[in-house]
Amino acid sequence: MIIREGNAIIYAQGAFGTPNGKTAHGLVRHTERYKVLSVIDSNLAGKDAGIVLDGTQRGIPIFAAVDDAFRAAAAAGTPATHFVMGLAPDGGRLSAGARRDIETAIKLGLNIDSGLHDFISDDPVLMSVAEKRGVVIRDIRKTPPRETLHFFSGKIEDVKSLKIAVLGTDSAVGKRTTAWSLVGALRNTRFSAEIIGTGQTAWMQGAKYSIILDSLINDFISGEIEHAVWSAWHEAHPDVIVIEGQGSLLNPAYPGGFEILMAGRPDLIILQHAPARKFYDGYPGYEIQPLSKQIQAIEVISSKPVVAITINHEGLTIPELPGVCASIAKSTGLPAADVLIDGADLVLNAILPHMRRRRRYRLSPSLAGRP
Repeated sequence: MIIREGNAIIYAQGAFGTPNGKTAHGLVRHTERYKVLSVIDSNLAGKDAGIVLDGTQRGIPIFAAVDDAFRAAAAAGTPATHFVMGLAPDGGRLSAGARRDIETAIKLGLNIDSGLHDFISDDPVLMSVAEKRGVVIRDIRKTPPRETLHFFSGKIEDVKSLKIAVLGTDSAVGKRTTAWSLVGALRNTRFSAEIIGTGQTAWMQGAKYSIILDSLINDFISGEIEHAVWSAWHEAHPDVIVIEGQGSLLNPAYPGGFEILMAGRPDLIILQHAPARKFYDGYPGYEIQPLSKQIQAIEVISSKPVVAITINHEGLTIPELPGVCASIAKSTGLPAADVLIDGADLVLNAILPHMRRRRRYRLSPSLAGRP
């Protein structure tokens, strides 16, 4: 049974439906931490957030202003308790307009959760208002105290779970969404699975074993990845541990994945890819390296296989997807699918042979005959 912390209004002013709204998108699709009541984006006011995001009615209305969302929640009998920053702008900076809206939310008595690099709890004006209203401000990206951080020790070798890393060919490409989809598919087929969240959105979605990788001091990144994976194994002993990737291995602005490969020691890699993108997100002068080169780089560094390609259909029509997936499968020799459209069965089928080779797994009758 999921016990949520409260009822949340998600702030995504000017960004919902764009890469800068990816935190809001993740929370609309899935969160075990809050009940999501509504989204703030004046550009899309009056629409359903699910319809805007992926054509699925979710009963999460979009409002133009904080006051509107607050009053609607109270009228519906589900008063809001949290105001969650759903923005993920480059550099994680807080705009003047967003700051004003946060102050409004605080005055309404809403607790504030933010994953931005500009820390709200360091703002004396906002903190003064928060103290008067008795609300809690959590800056998810604040660096943990050094005395609580871990250095790499090698205890990752104790972990017996199958470890799967979901890496990407770019930032903001859907790695976390695919990771959650895979965890859900595993649990639905009676395997136990835990996700290792590595960014602020996964924490906001309720990932029990989480680090905020880009807020850590470099010396401790490997140790914190190792400790999160080991903790999931030590406490839950899941069949599978799925590690959310960050950035991409070859991205010039957000290089990511090397520490996950080295410290998380995944057994398999799923690679998330947006076929229609030609340049790295936000950097039009930097072409994304070919998929074959990205796969080669991952496999050379890790000595572990990429077993499936998962697709972000940005810039593609739904009718185009089967052909795109077939072309990628032919060129790479790997299965390819869009988990938002097709579900995660294809990815599940790609990892089952590796699970069977681990004698500790006992397949349910429904899985025993699967290819």
